[in-house]
Amino acid sequence: MANRPTLVPPPPINPSKSAIENVLELRELSQIGPDIFTNAHPLWLPPNARGVYGGAIIAQCLAAAQCTVPRNFTVHSMHCYFVLAGNSALPVMYYVEHVREGRSFATRTVQARQKGQCIFTTTMSFVREDSGGKQKVNHAVPIPKNIRPPKEDDELFQMEMNIDSPFISQRLEVLNAESGKPHEQKMRQWIKARGRISDEGGHQAHLNALAYMSDSYFIGTVGRIHKLWRFGEEGKRKEGDNSEETWKDKYVKKLKEAEGFGDDLNNDKRSPEIGMVGVVRLKQDDSEKAKL
Repeated sequence: MANRPTLVPPPPINPSKSAIENVLELRELSQIGPDIFTNAHPLWLPPNARGVYGGAIIAQCLAAAQCTVPRNFTVHSMHCYFVLAGNSALPVMYYVEHVREGRSFATRTVQARQKGQCIFTTTMSFVREDSGGKQKVNHAVPIPKNIRPPKEDDELFQMEMNIDSPFISQRLEVLNAESGKPHEQKMRQWIKARGRISDEGGHQAHLNALAYMSDSYFIGTVGRIHKLWRFGEEGKRKEGDNSEETWKDKYVKKLKEAEGFGDDLNNDKRSPEIGMVGVVRLKQDDSEKAKL
């Protein structure tokens, strides 16, 4: 049987829901077993990525777990572990395990699997609303002053609006960018779901959207703070290429400029690049046989 990205044909897009709600829609597989779900729509494979967008896996695990707790329970803790890269040509199966059932708290573990292999696992804790009594401690970091959404006539914003994504994201600024001390630098990013999340989705849909967007920017923070080159080679235009720039070419160019590379669009200055380190563990019995 040929690979396909969903277990069953995807349903039509629901116009009454936001794009991000449609992307994260799940199908329950009660005919296979209790608390098993799968993605209703194909998952996005980012350009040059090894696996599907991680935010989708995080969000659908959360959505699956939320289907197994009462509506008045809200997630307050989520620990995630990426195990393997997800294959965009295969459906993902989500298996929810009931770890704890309490009057005020519930715990769920969710495994995302492809062809029986776990690609992602998470443990979540839920708390019942109004379970803390009348007196509660509320704390939140205040919104920075003078922060406004980006202007829609901004060129970079317009380019990002053209991307077929269920949410909008744009960097606002880097505080203390020239301090030379990475721990003092702060990056501000403006993100929002496209359209309006439906009332039917409730607070669960908002949390799912937040989980989806959470993986879009943080993974590159270290590279951005240290101005590491992370664009690869495929985005370079060949010398003598007189073809008209596409909007994607313009977007990448603007993005590189925003990242602080200025006119060095092809890394001619050889800025440090992000690399990967591999670790091989040998069994004790084989350690003497191993040769470098």
